[in-house]
Amino acid sequence: MSYPALSSTAGRHGLLLSPYTGAITLPRTKNACKRKKSRVASRAAIVEARPQPVPAVENVTGGGNNSVPVLGRDSSSSPVISLRDRTNDMQAEARAMVRAVNASVYSPQLLSRNYGSRPVKVLQRTIEIFVGLGSFAFELWLDQLNGQLDQNRRFRAVQLRKVFTTLGPTFVKIGQGLSTRPDLCPPEYLEELSELQDALPTFPDAEAFSCIERELGLPLDSVYSSISPSPIAAASLGQVYKAQLKYSGQIVAVKVQRPGIEEAIGLDFYLIRGLGFLVNKYVDIISSDVVALIDEFARRVYQELNYVQEGQNARRFKKLYADKEDVLVPDIFWDYTSGKVLTMEWVDGVKLNEQDAIERQGLKVLDLVNTGIQCSLRQLLEYGYFHADPHPGNLLATPDGKLAFLDFGMMSETPEQARSAIIGHVVHMVNRDYDAMARDYYALDFLAPDVDVSPIVPALRDFFDDALNSTVSELNFKTLVDGLGAVLYQYPFNVPAYYALILRSLTVLEGLALYADPNFKVLAASYPYFAKRLLTDPNPYLRDALIELLFKDGKFRHVWNRLENLLVQGKKDRDFSAKDALQPALKLLLGPDGEELRALVIKEAVRVTEAVILGSMIDTYNSFPNPMRTLIFNGKATGPLIMSDAELNSTMELRAQVFRIWGLLRSSENFDPTLLQPILQLSPFYSRLLLLLLLHLCCHFAMLRG
Repeated sequence: MSYPALSSTAGRHGLLLSPYTGAITLPRTKNACKRKKSRVASRAAIVEARPQPVPAVENVTGGGNNSVPVLGRDSSSSPVISLRDRTNDMQAEARAMVRAVNASVYSPQLLSRNYGSRPVKVLQRTIEIFVGLGSFAFELWLDQLNGQLDQNRRFRAVQLRKVFTTLGPTFVKIGQGLSTRPDLCPPEYLEELSELQDALPTFPDAEAFSCIERELGLPLDSVYSSISPSPIAAASLGQVYKAQLKYSGQIVAVKVQRPGIEEAIGLDFYLIRGLGFLVNKYVDIISSDVVALIDEFARRVYQELNYVQEGQNARRFKKLYADKEDVLVPDIFWDYTSGKVLTMEWVDGVKLNEQDAIERQGLKVLDLVNTGIQCSLRQLLEYGYFHADPHPGNLLATPDGKLAFLDFGMMSETPEQARSAIIGHVVHMVNRDYDAMARDYYALDFLAPDVDVSPIVPALRDFFDDALNSTVSELNFKTLVDGLGAVLYQYPFNVPAYYALILRSLTVLEGLALYADPNFKVLAASYPYFAKRLLTDPNPYLRDALIELLFKDGKFRHVWNRLENLLVQGKKDRDFSAKDALQPALKLLLGPDGEELRALVIKEAVRVTEAVILGSMIDTYNSFPNPMRTLIFNGKATGPLIMSDAELNSTMELRAQVFRIWGLLRSSENFDPTLLQPILQLSPFYSRLLLLLLLHLCCHFAMLRG
C-alpha cells in the first residue's frame, strides 16, 4: 500500500541522508524559526545534531512499504514497570494535559452565540453546501433521465469525493462512513470514497512544523532527529509525519491538527443542528430526537480535536482489550503530545480493505475481520467502552497477523444495563420470544416504563418471523437493522445516541467483511460469543434469559436441542470454558431461589435416566444374533419393552442427544465431572438416580475410547 500524495517526495524536496543512520537530515541551524522562511527548507525540516547509532527511518515516503502510523509504546508496554517509570509516565501525561487545557469543547450554546450574530457567514456556508451537494444530485438525476447512470458512475464517484473534500472535515466524515457500505454504494463509489480515509489534501508543512514547535514549546530539532518532509497520510482532522525521536531513536508517527478546524466544523454543526430542529418539528415519521443524536455525534467529533484526550482513550482501550494476542493497541509518547500534536510509535501494516495486499502477506481478511468482530463484541458488551469510528483507515493488518486499532478520537460507552439487555435481546430474537423482545426495550432505554409494549409484539412477529425463516448463519445484520428500524418508526421509540454509534460500528465491520466475502454475516460470526456469555455469565439478567430459553411456563422447551446448540456455538468462542458454564448454573440450581428449577431438573433427570437405561437395553438386545432375538422375543424391534416405533425413536434420540452434550462438556477446557457433585444434594433417591446416570455416561465414553 502506498499513499498517492507521498510518491517521489524524497527526490522532489532534495532530502539529505545521513551516512550513519540513513535518516533524512538537515544541517543544524542556529534558529529553528528560520526554517519557516523557505517552503523547501520547512518541508525538509529534519535536524540531526550529530550522527546517532539508532535505526534508520526507512522508506519515509511510504513507497513500496505498507506503513501506517499507530499509537506509541511507552513504559506500560513492558510487563515489569518500575514505580519510577510509572510516576514519570503519570507526570508526563499531566504535563500534556496542561498543554491541552484550552482545547475546544462542544457547546451548542457557544455555537449559537458565535454564529447567531453572523448571518452573512452562515448564509455563505449554507449556499456552499447547497451548491456542492445540489449540483451533484442534479447531475445524477440527469444521468438517470438519460440512461447513463452506469456509464458515468466512475466519474460521479470522483465528483462526489471532490465535493465532500471541498466541503470540509464534517462531510469528509460522512464520506468515510459511506466508504464502508457496499450495500449502499456501488464499487466505484466505495473505491473513491475510501481515499477520504487517509489521502486527503494536505495543508502546508510550514504550518504543521510551526504548530509542533508552538504546541510543545520546543524547537523541532530538539524533539526529533529526523522527520519526513511531507505528510505520510492526511485525514479529515489532521495529517501524519514519520519521524525519529532524538532522545531514544525510536521511529514515531506525528499527527498534527489542521489549522482552523474548530471554525470549520463548528459552523457545519451549527447548520446541521438547525436542520435537526426542523426535522424534529415537521417530520413525523422520525420519532427519535434528531438534535440529541447530532449533539452526541458533535461531542465525539470535538473530542477528536483534543489529542491528549485521544491519548487517554488509547491508554484505556489498551488496558481493556490488548490482553488478546491478536489485538494491537499501542500507547502515547506524552512528553511530545499536546492538544494539537500527537507523537506515536510507527508500525508497518496494511489497511483492512486492501485484500490483495493482505493475502500477499499470507493473511486472510476474514480472519482479521473475525478478530475485529470478537474485539468489538467485548467492547460493546463486556466493558461497554468501544471504538466508534472503525473505518478501514483505522484498522490495520500487521505482517504478523495482528489487528491494530488506530485513531481513538471518537469513542463511546454502552450503559451497563444495556449490555446484558442486548445479549438477551439477540437470544430472544433467535428463539422468537417476541414478548421478551418487546420487554427488552425498557432495559435498552428505547421506551419509557409507562409505555405498553403489547401492541409492539405483533409488529415484531410480522417482521422477524419472515427474517428468521433463515438460519442464524444466514441472517444479515443490515436486514435486521432496517427491519427493526421500520418497527421503531411506528411506535414511540426514542433511540439512544449510544445505539446509533453501535450500529455504525457493527455495520462498518460487516461492510469490511463484505469486501472479502459477499455472503459474510456478522450475526453468524457473533453468535458464538452470545452463546458463551449466556452460558457462562453470572449476571442475573443473563441467568434469567437462559432460564427463559430452556424453560417456559414450568415446562422444558426443547431444552436439549437448545442446550446442545448453545454448547456447539459457545465452544466456537476460544474463551469458552465448561467450568465457567457449569458454576453459575449450579449456583442458581442449588440456591435459595432455585426450588422451582430443581423440581423441573429432577423431573427431566428421571426422563433422561430412563432413556439412557432403556436405550442401553435396546442396544444390548440388538447385539444378539437374529435367531436368538426371534427365539426369545419373537423378533420385536424393542425386545421385551412395550413401546411404539415413535416412542422408541424419541427415546433413542434423547439418549443420543444427552451423549452428545456430555461429549461437548468433556471436550471443553477445564471440565471436571466432580463439578456436578453438588447436584447429588437434591434428594437421596434422585441423587442415586443422577449418580447412576453419570456413571453410565462415563462408562459409555470409556468404551468409545476403548
